[in-house]
Amino acid sequence: MAKDKKGKSEGKKAKLAEKKAKQEKKGEKKEKTKASKANDSDAEDVDLDAVLAEYAKKQEQFLKVTETPCEPPKARASSTLIASPANDNELFLFGGEYFNGALATFFNDLYVYMISRDEWRLVTSPNTPLPRSGHAWCRGGNSGGVYLFGGEFSSPKQGTFYHYNDFWRFEPSNREWTRIESKGKTPPARSGHRMTYYKNYVILFGGFQDTSQQTKYLADLWVYDTQNFIWHNPTLPLATQKPDARSSFSFLPHDGGAVLYGGYSRVKATVTGKQTKGGGQAQRNMGTSKEASKCTQPSPSGTTMAYHKGRGITFGGVHDVEESEEGIDSEFFNNLFAWNIERNRYFPLSLRKPRTNQKKAQGEGRGGRRGRGQANEDELLRNLAALQAGTSLADAEDMDIDKPKEESDEKDLPVKEVLMEFPHARFNAQLTVQDDVLYIYGGTFEKGDREFTFDEMYCVDLGKLDGVKQIFRREPENWLGSEDGDSEEDDSEGDDDEEDEDEEGDIKMEDSKPFYTESTRKSKRKDKASISEETLLSPTASVSTFDDTPDESTNTAEDNLPHPRPFESRRDFFQRTTNEWQEVLMQALRWKGVQPETLNVKEIKTRAFEMSEEKWWDCREEITALEDEQEAAGIGEVVALADREGAAGGVGRRR
Repeated sequence: MAKDKKGKSEGKKAKLAEKKAKQEKKGEKKEKTKASKANDSDAEDVDLDAVLAEYAKKQEQFLKVTETPCEPPKARASSTLIASPANDNELFLFGGEYFNGALATFFNDLYVYMISRDEWRLVTSPNTPLPRSGHAWCRGGNSGGVYLFGGEFSSPKQGTFYHYNDFWRFEPSNREWTRIESKGKTPPARSGHRMTYYKNYVILFGGFQDTSQQTKYLADLWVYDTQNFIWHNPTLPLATQKPDARSSFSFLPHDGGAVLYGGYSRVKATVTGKQTKGGGQAQRNMGTSKEASKCTQPSPSGTTMAYHKGRGITFGGVHDVEESEEGIDSEFFNNLFAWNIERNRYFPLSLRKPRTNQKKAQGEGRGGRRGRGQANEDELLRNLAALQAGTSLADAEDMDIDKPKEESDEKDLPVKEVLMEFPHARFNAQLTVQDDVLYIYGGTFEKGDREFTFDEMYCVDLGKLDGVKQIFRREPENWLGSEDGDSEEDDSEGDDDEEDEDEEGDIKMEDSKPFYTESTRKSKRKDKASISEETLLSPTASVSTFDDTPDESTNTAEDNLPHPRPFESRRDFFQRTTNEWQEVLMQALRWKGVQPETLNVKEIKTRAFEMSEEKWWDCREEITALEDEQEAAGIGEVVALADREGAAGGVGRRR
């Protein structure tokens, strides 16, 4: 009996221990589920101030400014790219964010791209601004430097947002950051705004503020005086036409102030029974919208514009039509356009095959003025070597020349791949122009509910348009977005997904027709640009300046100015028309009440050349089309006989 009691008591102890273990397991499971739910919901109690304070503490560990060679930047969106105003061999890239479908990562690294060396450098500094995206920066105009304002930062799952209102000045020559503490009232915190420069002023407009309840779009205008270090918030008269609240617009410098074009705001407009968000060329009240003509101007949203020689250069874009509350039908583009600001007209830019009847430039590895200057220098060195050797100049092309060591180092750079088609369709790519060369960095593409951030950079010579040079390219990373809500769809469409993915799991975007469905990401569409009504922020310009219909009277007025010819370079154009441009300049000065006699000969020639150069670029698209037509017809360079040196009449004049 004693043994039976002992056995029963041991059995009870074993059962109790088993129950206790089960309860502990259940408790652990509950804690895990609670933790996972907290992580998934990304609760609003995340202390972003503490996170940013930690970033600032890490930043202080950099005791001085350092610059080290590095790999190209990691993939990112909503960063800023600018050509150095102090050195035509440098580009600067700062900040941005990367979202892989699950987590958002923000950056505050500053990269320098050395163009001639094809080298990336990473700059570290104790004064670098904190991580951010959606910020804006621009040149400082006459004051020099680069100015940066605002931006946003969020928790990894974007449950809470933080908007900056800090103002910075970056000095390109020594890579120093300086935070500006302005007197008086300053612009409130924001992101998605734009900035540009005018003389000694920095102009800021628009953007948005994101709260947990709503997204508020802004329409306030701020002007910063770089001489007196103060912000002005001008109040325009009530009768004055003003741009609506918006973000992600194009903001370009202008002789009379600034030019604002397009933008995005979360306003729904009805179009033939469908709904669109900030549609194509919507009126100011966003009540109606019409789709932009794809052959005469770029896509209505998501385009990026860079300033070049009095015009805007734009690439890519996306057109969205909201079919229902659950999905948006999107079409992406990879067109390149030039926007003539004064005439408010778009000209499509297309790539051209290199001309076979012209001598190959020795500096073709480099674009723009630097490459052409190098070719001219090489030709002079060959001619000099031929004269010293006593041979004819016709044999100079085959002669070897001794180059400085620095140039021979550049020759050893790897040859870049040149494409005869524009990069893959995308929106919100970063653009800048340096030395007449357009640089395209990154951008975003969407397929289904997946978002891809391009990890690549290209450049296009705007003078030649002879191909797209690939500076670097890496495959986009896989999308890690949550697919819990779409598990049934994924199971039923698993075969289709396998066909769309390659061996590494990357989407083959080249052959896919993009269709966008509403993403679960909170801020997915908040900063996407869509073209709306064009607006000029200038005290001297009127709205009629931006009439979209061609005006014959303006064309005839412009015809009074000297016009470039096909295959004519900027220098040849100026040499042929220098007297006419000097007369135009003197007449313009007299209209302004300035006596031309107060300027010396050098100043007059310099200003006349600038006017002729602006006209050459203004007519570039039309002249390029004429050149293509003549080349297709077998016609070479056309030169008027009266313009030839030593031209004379007589019997043999036409030989």
